[in-house]
Amino acid sequence: MNKLSIYVIKEVLKGSLITLLLLLTLFNLFTLSDELKDLGKGEYQLKEIFLYLALTSPRVCYELIPSAALIGSLFVLGGMANNSEIIAMRSIGLSTFWIIRSTMLAGLVLVVFAIFMGEFITPNTEQAAQLLKATTQNNKVIIHNRYGMWLREGNTFVNVRQIQKNSDLADITLYTLDAEQHIQQISHIEHAQFLGKQWRLNTLKNTQFLADSTVASSVDTRLWTTSINPDLLKIVVVDPNDLSLYDLNNYIQFLHANQQKAQRFEAAFWKRLFNPIMVLIMLLVATPFVIGIKRNINASSRVLIGCIFGMSFNVFDQIMGHIGLIYQFNPIVIALLPSVIVFILASYAIFKVKA
Repeated sequence: MNKLSIYVIKEVLKGSLITLLLLLTLFNLFTLSDELKDLGKGEYQLKEIFLYLALTSPRVCYELIPSAALIGSLFVLGGMANNSEIIAMRSIGLSTFWIIRSTMLAGLVLVVFAIFMGEFITPNTEQAAQLLKATTQNNKVIIHNRYGMWLREGNTFVNVRQIQKNSDLADITLYTLDAEQHIQQISHIEHAQFLGKQWRLNTLKNTQFLADSTVASSVDTRLWTTSINPDLLKIVVVDPNDLSLYDLNNYIQFLHANQQKAQRFEAAFWKRLFNPIMVLIMLLVATPFVIGIKRNINASSRVLIGCIFGMSFNVFDQIMGHIGLIYQFNPIVIALLPSVIVFILASYAIFKVKA
């Protein structure tokens, strides 16, 4: 790797990281404005608001990396074009593909950073942020809606109304069905604590439905062995798109094992898997804009072009995701299609510039 390659890589990385910092600051200011509306609700004070912002910043950062790569590279490479550095590089025999290669090498660094943030940082901080907000405002986590969250394991349907700070559960109802799908037993549990492989159920009230009678009973404590664990329950407080591939895969397997639909989580899985590729595609998009546009176009115009393109792609990606869920298209195709379309357009633009 020669000095020119290192120079281009360093400049693209510097521009992308500065842009990422500016975008993150801007988004956090908008979030702060929204969160201040809830100031004083329960125990949600300024300290909790700023802690919430700190915990959600990794997720916002992860989502902004492709846009930051596009805008930052447009700004840096555009500056090189305006200063005739690109022309100088090409005059000594360096091709358009050399510029693309050097830019892609910078993109690989950003991809590694994105994978690290998305798989190891974002899932934990996002769960902590949502739990912090819910518990300080309500002293409990109400799941999804007033009907709580529903899980199924075999012939048992589990309704959970609350998740507490330490991952304990409260206000749980178990519905057990027989082979003919009739309700065989209803159990209500006030509190459940995970012990590693089992749940300890406290204050358990059972109602058993027999052929000609109903039997009610209660026990103070009982152990419950189940495949449901706190890692699965984090799904309810964190958007599937913010979970790691490992967590999504585990939950998808759980849903399949219990013959439940998993398309929403499969779509999130494949979207997260292919998301780092978008960093490289956004950098690829920047090249024809820089080389193909006249040198007298200033930096602000290039950044405006990048913002419009990035926003348009994001809207298109969101639309495709919703269409895929509604019409139950293949989640791999839906996750890949926007990236493939942009890649084809960028490759065509580069070919036209080269020609």
